[in-house]
Amino acid sequence: MTGQRQINLNADLGESYGAWRMGDDARLLPLVQSASLACGFHAGDPVTMGRTVRAALAAGVSLGAHPSYPDLQGFGRRSMHCSEEEVEALVLYQIGALDAFARAEGARVAHVKPHGALSNDSCRDPALAAAIARAVRRYDANLILLAPAHSRLAEAGVAAGLRVAIEIFADRTYEDDGALTPRDMAGAVLHEGEACRAHLGAMLDAGGLIARGGKILPTPIHSVCVHGDGPGAVDVAAELHRFLQKKFRLAPLPALFS
Repeated sequence: MTGQRQINLNADLGESYGAWRMGDDARLLPLVQSASLACGFHAGDPVTMGRTVRAALAAGVSLGAHPSYPDLQGFGRRSMHCSEEEVEALVLYQIGALDAFARAEGARVAHVKPHGALSNDSCRDPALAAAIARAVRRYDANLILLAPAHSRLAEAGVAAGLRVAIEIFADRTYEDDGALTPRDMAGAVLHEGEACRAHLGAMLDAGGLIARGGKILPTPIHSVCVHGDGPGAVDVAAELHRFLQKKFRLAPLPALFS
């Protein structure tokens, strides 16, 4: 195992709210090494946040904050017209909320990964990306920013002096500019484990994103995301875990920077 390249498999978890249940966190946690937890703005109430933090720590999974626009009804997938000051404040607020639960268990949040429309918008908008990076740095300059490949967000993180982990999505397709294919387009989301494995394998072999039209966009790859809210999320995560384990040493995000 010495010298074997490390990679991270992550999932977005803790997205239940009140009586509403989303995903199967208990079965996903043994398969991933890092989890980005909802902070109450798109999902995840305080009780869910506390329970998910404890479950993640018990599974040896590193914790990340998954901040979003304040959009519970739209699951954070609708863009909102917020000022840079507002975005910086709402991201700072959400990191602090999750870190309170982590600290209560003797742990800390290790990374930040924007959710949904906030992430998509920050991938295109340099000012929005910079506001997010400022919030992360203001809270803790040692936090890792988990950012999509070929995004303004990744660039803003580097410019802010943050440690930036580049993420690709095994269950989403890409456009020629590196953006995710919009969810309302056919084929934007891959649901079967075999299809996700093939898509991921092709990108790892190519050393970059592979757009729907075949264009290759070279990028470092530190982390692979599987969305925890899909109906086949556990099966997909299990397939990816088996596949990655054959070629890499799976590790939590902090281990990639140690």
